[in-house]
Amino acid sequence: MKAKGFLQSMFAAAVMLMLTVELLCFRPVDANQESGTVIPAESRPCVDCHAFEFMQRALQDLKKTAFNLDSRTESLVLRAEKRALCDCMPTNALS
Repeated sequence: MKAKGFLQSMFAAAVMLMLTVELLCFRPVDANQESGTVIPAESRPCVDCHAFEFMQRALQDLKKTAFNLDSRTESLVLRAEKRALCDCMPTNALS
């Protein structure tokens, strides 16, 4: 349950980061710009594509981190349960 909440908060953080990157990448259009100096869209690098690829990699990293944290948490819970079981049972009963 806590892992889902953690993943949702990480996803929300990733979305906020993506929106921030988009806001920083776009500049307001200058009304005084000459029409002859505009570079055609076909020859410009796709900023949206690069931002999307960056956010995809960041999201994959977040998923890996969340999975590692989830598996680590699960192993810690299992160790705690085993320790609690060992405290109330004799050692030779566990083998």
